Amino acid sequence: MIKKILIANRGEIAVRIIRACREMGIRTVAVYSEADREALHAKLADESICIGEAPASESYLSMERMISAAVVSGADAVHPGFGFLSENSRFADLCKQCGITFVGPDAQTIEKLGNKQEARKTMEKAGVQVVPGTEEALEDCREAFEAAGKIGYPLMIKAALGGGGKGMREVYSEADFEENFKTAQKEALNGFGDGRMYLERLIKNPRHIEFQILADNYGNVVHLGERDCSIQRSHQKLIEEAPSVALSDKMREKMGAAAVRAAKAAGYTNAGTIEFLLDKDNKFYFMEMNTRIQVEHPVTEWVTGVDLVKAQIKIAAGEKLEFSQRDIKIQGHAIECRINAENPQKGFRPSPGTIGDLYLPGGKGIRIDTAVYSGYTIPVYYDSMIAKLIVWGKGRKEAIRKMQSALGEVIIEGVDTNLDYQYEILHDQDYLDGNVDVEFIRKFSAKQPAGR
Repeated sequence: MIKKILIANRGEIAVRIIRACREMGIRTVAVYSEADREALHAKLADESICIGEAPASESYLSMERMISAAVVSGADAVHPGFGFLSENSRFADLCKQCGITFVGPDAQTIEKLGNKQEARKTMEKAGVQVVPGTEEALEDCREAFEAAGKIGYPLMIKAALGGGGKGMREVYSEADFEENFKTAQKEALNGFGDGRMYLERLIKNPRHIEFQILADNYGNVVHLGERDCSIQRSHQKLIEEAPSVALSDKMREKMGAAAVRAAKAAGYTNAGTIEFLLDKDNKFYFMEMNTRIQVEHPVTEWVTGVDLVKAQIKIAAGEKLEFSQRDIKIQGHAIECRINAENPQKGFRPSPGTIGDLYLPGGKGIRIDTAVYSGYTIPVYYDSMIAKLIVWGKGRKEAIRKMQSALGEVIIEGVDTNLDYQYEILHDQDYLDGNVDVEFIRKFSAKQPAGR
């Protein structure tokens, strides 16, 4: 039994985990930086511990301070959420060394799947097609430039560790390589503390399709269907849906089976996501595996009825999965819009500040995951996402109408947000027709009036 969980994160995911723990009768410990003293997660947890100054490197990325907080508080488990230390194998190993349960896969699995070379080998062993790219991670820009010449342009530069769109750049010519490599590497170092990079061929205009998997410690692995994450800007997802309009039942079964094979080949346990690129010919390629809970997990929860955070905790506690693949039924359609404190009309410039009036919609089929409140000051140090608006409908058309209505009700004063931008996307004809790929935002922006 897990009795007390330290949540090694902040914001809405920390609040989400706290609520799941409450329902399970598990005590929680929140950690917070100096900038987060008034944060909601620090107020809701049973205990709260300040772990350092505002910069993430001095707080949420400090493994030593996280472990110290867990030991001092008597927590017998740590849930890393997403981002920060969630995919850091050393952190998972430190937890194990200190007798603390890490709610996620073991350190060896995180290391193997975080290493792009090992991940590719694992997928190839499982019979899953991979995108051509470098076999080993690179740190030296000159060495990476030579490798890029062998792969050919266009290509993608990706951080070897981490995700969430950080440390990623598309490069279309030799002339643009050095600047993009160094920029992506700097982002990777700041976001994940690791400057190793990976190169791969750029698949033109694919859909981004990911499959949620759950795996226990007894060899049972299931997938919970897919999420279409094609609508993204600078590799940061904006809108996610489940299921994808691009997949037939046959294709869903084929890709889901591939995801399960991949997880089994990796010896994976806990919650994870196999990410694929789906091209125009319905060929799919393994992109990466995220060894953590995803930001967009609520859409999967809504169409399957499975609480993924509770499932994570139960698996970490040594319990078997409560269901098999045949028990998983996809019902209805769910959409998630990420609400960010940023100004789309000014290049998506972050908009930290104090929230004034705040109104968030409710009702049947509407869910809000957030940690903000009226009077809360958004810090300048962290990600600009302040809320997730998720809706469920019997079908895609109903879900879209519900999201259009819900977005129109939201009031967040005091800071700029992307609410109007999301609202416009939800009324775009290509979006309504399901005609989307990873280039959607570029095409959508080109249709906007001058100055937008």
